[in-house]
Amino acid sequence: MKFKDYYASLGVERDATGEEIKKAYRKLARQYHPDVAKQEGAEERFKEISEAYQTLSDQEKRQAYDDLGRHGPGEEFHPSPEWETRFSRGGGQQEVDLADLFERMGFATGGGSRRQAADFPIRGQDVEVATELSLEQAARGTEVSFSLSVPALRADGRVETQTRSGRIRVPRGVVEGERLRVPGKGGDGIAGGAPGDLYLEVRLAPHPRFKAVGHDLYLELPIAPWEAALGADITVPSLDGPVAVSLKPGMRSGQKLRLAGKGLPHRRDGAGDLYGVIQIMLPERIGEREQALYRELAEASSFSPRHHLEGPTTDG
Repeated sequence: MKFKDYYASLGVERDATGEEIKKAYRKLARQYHPDVAKQEGAEERFKEISEAYQTLSDQEKRQAYDDLGRHGPGEEFHPSPEWETRFSRGGGQQEVDLADLFERMGFATGGGSRRQAADFPIRGQDVEVATELSLEQAARGTEVSFSLSVPALRADGRVETQTRSGRIRVPRGVVEGERLRVPGKGGDGIAGGAPGDLYLEVRLAPHPRFKAVGHDLYLELPIAPWEAALGADITVPSLDGPVAVSLKPGMRSGQKLRLAGKGLPHRRDGAGDLYGVIQIMLPERIGEREQALYRELAEASSFSPRHHLEGPTTDG
C-alpha cells in the first residue's frame, strides 16, 4: 500500500501536541472547506487534511499510525507482522489504501467521498446573482424576484443543494455594476456559523433613447439646420417627461446641451445630468423651393467649413 504522511498534510512535526494539531487543522479547514474555498482542488485537499486530523486527533489512532514507522509520501510499504497482529481485523488483503486499512481497524478516518462536518463555526458562502433593470426602474426603485441554489452541509457531513427564492427591494438611484448586499441570504453557516450574504449585481437594460454613464444620461438630440443656425425653442425627452429648452444660435454637431438634474437620481439627494448631444440633420427629401433657398444661401454666404484644410501642408 502507499504511505500517507498525515503530519505533512497538516504541516506539523511528528511530536506536535494535540492542540497544535487541532490549530493546524482549523486553519487549513477554513481555507479549503468545499463550501468556502473556490480554488481548484480544494475539495480533495480538504479530504486529505480531514483524513489526517481524524487520525492524529485521537490518541489510539495516532499511536497505531506512528507504529507504522516513517515512510516517504506515496512510498509503497507493508505493515509489520506485529502491527497486523495487533490491529488487523481479518487482514489478508494488502492491496488497500491506508485510509481503508484504518476503516477495517474500526478507525474511521473520513477519507471517503463524504465531506466531514467541521468542529468549529464556519461562515456560510456568499452568493452573487445578477438582475436587469430598466432605466425607469433604476430611477424610481423597484422590487425584484430572485431564485438561486446554495450548498448546505447536513448533520451527517454530506452536502445538499438548497433552493432560495424571494423578493428584494432595490432602492432608487442604483447604477450599472452596483452590488447590493442582502445580509444573511447566502449559504447556511457550518457548525453554527453565521449565514453568508447575497449580493445583487445591477445591470441596466439598453434603452431606446438614453445611455447611462454613472448617474448621467446621454441622448442624441437631432435638430434642423435652421434651428442650429438661428436658435429655436424645442422640447427634449427625459425620464420625467418632456423638458422645454431654448437652443442658442450657432449650435454645432457634437455639442452637448446640459440639463442639470435630469439624469438618474442619487441614493440620497440630487441627481445626475442629462446631456443632449446635438446632431444636425437634413431632410430625407428636399423640395424645389427648399433647393432654391439652399442655392440662394450658398451664393449669399461666405462661410467655408473646410478653410482649415486649404493651403499647403507642413510636411516636407
